[in-house]
Order: sequence, then C-alpha cells, then structure tokens
Amino acid sequence: MNAARPIAVKLDQDTRDRLKRLADAKDRSTHWMLREAVAQFVEREEKREAFRQAGLQAWEEFQATGKHVTHDEADAWLAKLEAGEEAAAPECHN
Repeated sequence: MNAARPIAVKLDQDTRDRLKRLADAKDRSTHWMLREAVAQFVEREEKREAFRQAGLQAWEEFQATGKHVTHDEADAWLAKLEAGEEAAAPECHN
C-alpha cells in the first residue's frame, strides 16, 4: 500500500469555518472531513467519467453500425418495466 502523503489545499476562511463547524458537529477532525470529502468527490467523478465514456462509446458504435432502437420501442419497453412487468430490452436494428 502506498504511504499517504500530505497535499496543501488553500481554503477561504468562510469554508474553513464551515468545515470546522461540521467536523465539530460530527465529532470528527477537519482532516478526516477533508479526506472523506475528497474520497467522495473522486468516487463520484470517476463514475461520472465512466458514464460519459460509455455514452461516447455508444455514440461511436451507432455511427459505425447505425444500429438503434426507436423512441417508441424504448418507451414501450420502459412502460412495461414501470408497470412491474418483466420485459426484455428491444433488439437494436438498422
């Protein structure tokens, strides 16, 4: 495991005060709060970037193959799922 190394983050006084109040309310250190905030941010942004990359990949695949489902096909499928029915996703076609 890599050893943790410090990194400097400059925060304005208002943010520092807010962070301190939250840390006190949660009986945690400001250090713990900052580490938790950064960990949550990185996790969220990694998921967001993976979603974006999947969208770009899907777009490239569509441009290459032309395969798709129509709005009506997708809407009908989603309506079945919303109604609690088990339904297979519609097949992609040209």
